[in-house]
Amino acid sequence: MLAGAASKRQAAARHPGRPDALYNDSVDEGATVDWLAEGRKPPWLKVRFPGGDDYVRLKRLMRRGGLHTVCEEAHCPNIGECWGAGTATFMILGDTCTRACGFCAVKTGRPEALDKREPMRVASAVREMGIAHAVVTSVNRDDQPDGGAAIFAQTIRWIRRLSPATSVEVLIPDFLGDEGALATVCAARPEILNHNTESVPRLYPRVRPKARYERSLGLLRKAKELDPGTVTKSGVMVGLGETWDELLQVFADIARCGVDVLTIGQYLRPSAKHLPIVRYYAPSEFDDLREEALALGFMHVEAGPLVRSSYHAERHVEGVRSTGAPGSRSGAGVTPDLPVAE
Repeated sequence: MLAGAASKRQAAARHPGRPDALYNDSVDEGATVDWLAEGRKPPWLKVRFPGGDDYVRLKRLMRRGGLHTVCEEAHCPNIGECWGAGTATFMILGDTCTRACGFCAVKTGRPEALDKREPMRVASAVREMGIAHAVVTSVNRDDQPDGGAAIFAQTIRWIRRLSPATSVEVLIPDFLGDEGALATVCAARPEILNHNTESVPRLYPRVRPKARYERSLGLLRKAKELDPGTVTKSGVMVGLGETWDELLQVFADIARCGVDVLTIGQYLRPSAKHLPIVRYYAPSEFDDLREEALALGFMHVEAGPLVRSSYHAERHVEGVRSTGAPGSRSGAGVTPDLPVAE
């Protein structure tokens, strides 16, 4: 990569208010395009419309089991690809979140009571799907004393009971900083424990108004302390108004928490009610961000316009295991503890 090109992209990223600060790598277009001003998405964000036999089968399975998926609730652009391949990310603790993050399409309000049979139904679906790597996430349940941690743990154990060969990844909320709740989840020993940092601290009041940046870092740090054998993971969105330097600082902060896997993807506005896109990042910029993150010590970095925390999740754990790092469960690598950021 030419140093001049990298510097140019980095300079553009330091001025996120300029929608024209976008470098188009498409050979067909051949020139920089102001996609925001034109009111259309760049070609690299186009995905195929969901459909096919596997997609229909999976949709019926979810409805029959009374289950929710983040693929549907969060309007994930990869639903056609993932469901067509027979994989999905289960969303537990109901379909109503107690928070109202500025980027998220999941509905908010007063949730219903927890469904104690949900863990068993999720595990039954995992067994019927025959998947090798199951991903389980949730809404925030700040109305519950443990934030729903016990249901997470039960879901992990039910999957192990019905599908012993399936590895389990959980994408958890911050549990309002409750270390006991985190310990409950860690005690069930998921192969991957993910908690998304989502954005840079300056933007938290708009992006994650009920979250705290330091709280998320503390959770990631504590998770590695509680079970060094669990692969830890976090994700960040771009395009909300952050600068390049802010992103690199967040990457460094996450790395200092001993996190193994980092995902970086483009923010896509779910509706006119949600935060606007400040700019689109080009594929080459994601390549640059990936290299920057790997230089900080992450064992695996998934970066691209359509990357989401659970997109190609099975590759993330394999990416860490392939390093052959010692001291982790099932051959998964563990980043050594690093000093805490000031």
